[in-house]
Amino acid sequence: MLTDYGIDVTTFESSDRIGGNWAFGNPNGHSSAYRSLHIDTSKHRLSFKDFPMPESYPDFPHHTQIKDYLEAYAAAFDLKDRIEFRNGVVHAERLPGGGWELEDQAGERRRFDLLVVGNGHHWDPRTADFPGEFTGESIHSHHYIDPHDPLDFTGRRILVVGLGNSAADIAVELSSRSLQNTVTLSTRSSAWIVPKYTGGLPADKYYVTTPYLPLAWQRKFLQKMQFMAGSNPELYGLPAPNHKFFEAHPTQSVELPLRLGSGDITPKGDVARLDGATVHFVDGTSSDFDVIVYATGYNITFPFFDPDFISAPENRLPLFKRMFKPGLDDLVFMGFAQATPTLFPFVESQARLLAAYAAGHYRLPADDDMERVILEDQQKYTGHVLDRPRHTQQVDYFLYEHDLRVKEIPAGRRRAARDGPPVLAGRAG
Repeated sequence: MLTDYGIDVTTFESSDRIGGNWAFGNPNGHSSAYRSLHIDTSKHRLSFKDFPMPESYPDFPHHTQIKDYLEAYAAAFDLKDRIEFRNGVVHAERLPGGGWELEDQAGERRRFDLLVVGNGHHWDPRTADFPGEFTGESIHSHHYIDPHDPLDFTGRRILVVGLGNSAADIAVELSSRSLQNTVTLSTRSSAWIVPKYTGGLPADKYYVTTPYLPLAWQRKFLQKMQFMAGSNPELYGLPAPNHKFFEAHPTQSVELPLRLGSGDITPKGDVARLDGATVHFVDGTSSDFDVIVYATGYNITFPFFDPDFISAPENRLPLFKRMFKPGLDDLVFMGFAQATPTLFPFVESQARLLAAYAAGHYRLPADDDMERVILEDQQKYTGHVLDRPRHTQQVDYFLYEHDLRVKEIPAGRRRAARDGPPVLAGRAG
């Protein structure tokens, strides 16, 4: 988008390849992909609008296909020449008069007018803090590769903590009878389990929200219809959710209900405490385990900023339109959202606003107006969800994209025409 406007762009990439989370085995350690991973969003929802995924792709592509798709995208738009590989940003300092001085991995200090942060939010593992001490082996799902890497998951007593998509996938994989494991799945809040297919089509094809009806009405309709999907985890022995349908991110899995119903996975509630090899649960039961796999989410982390300058405690990062921090007009964040049902088009919609801003065609509102909108949007998108770090970035893609395209970008263009372009437009790039 920036190159379309003729903006001079430099991209710093700590890895030797593109793909980030979808670059399996990424040497910078930031990929959370495991060997068997398939995307949980269908290709119909995940594709960039200006670059559809190949018709030959299955509905839910493997991570290698997502990586190939991103490679094809980079080639189609001639992006790699603007990327400095193996050269991440070590430190970013805002200059007194505006603009930034960046120190890169090569040790060079360089100045830029606009800093765009897109370092992702699924790479810094967050582990549950239970009382006591576990003397077996523990890993986070971020480090899980397959049943033999990084640990030998054969003939083991395994506890998987969490009930997100990664927890479901890993529990299903490790519960295969051929591995001779005993697998237990523990959850604090539980989760509604939605199928990947409905009526023979990817279920997310049916998920569309409209800006022309109150979002609360649309949620109530989905809650009334959830029984048709068999999404209640109590049907499979898991605890009752402590929230209504779509008041937290649902878990997409076809196989988890089958494995629970077949006795291959033992469902449990939250962990009460750890005691050597023994794990005590809140229901008063206990079991011995050899391995705990923590599928407990990630922290939003900016290692290149001074912590007292910008941080996201408990993953709270209040931003105008999930992009701008009031008072910092030369800093933009990209992709920091748990967008339902799709992420790539979400970032694509953000890129339209970013490019218009960098080119001087869009002007931000006043800081106090941005602060007001931040609170309004946070209430709209997350006011109904569980107060957990996982849900602080929740956004409905359809409402968000419509808001930017139909309201905010045109409003910013009018502000630029009335009050003049942002100061950034007068800088070099």
